[in-house]
Amino acid sequence: MTQRIARAGLIAALYISITLLLHPISFGPIQLRVSEALTVLPILYIEAVPAIFIGVLISNIFGGLGMVDILGGSLVSLVAAFCTYLLRRNIGAYLSPVLLNGFLISLYLYHLFGLPYWFTALSITISQAIVIFGIGYPLISFLKNKKEKWPFLK
Repeated sequence: MTQRIARAGLIAALYISITLLLHPISFGPIQLRVSEALTVLPILYIEAVPAIFIGVLISNIFGGLGMVDILGGSLVSLVAAFCTYLLRRNIGAYLSPVLLNGFLISLYLYHLFGLPYWFTALSITISQAIVIFGIGYPLISFLKNKKEKWPFLK
């Protein structure tokens, strides 16, 4: 139990740190939020579900887009993380953060920035796919391979 709590704290802290370190590209209708690679961690760790929620919540406080992003983004991420956990044995685990963020986050971002919805949805979906499949997928493969050798990853 202690290990799971520590892991959740580490995941949330990493999400926040990466997002804020890369602040200029982490927010807005055209973004590349590298920290979203961590949203696939529920494939391996159930504690990543609340950790992602907390990481997004705190990150979005500093994003400057207001309560709609703080609450909306956090809740969409919570649902996506839970879906990732439920679908952890198939490709749906990787698609849930891509599609849910792409289509739901865009519902308020296009209003905030005055852009067409489909442009915003396409932009967010593409950036999510880049991060999830370019960083998240290799991260899961790496962690799966190391779980036997590194007991703290279990």
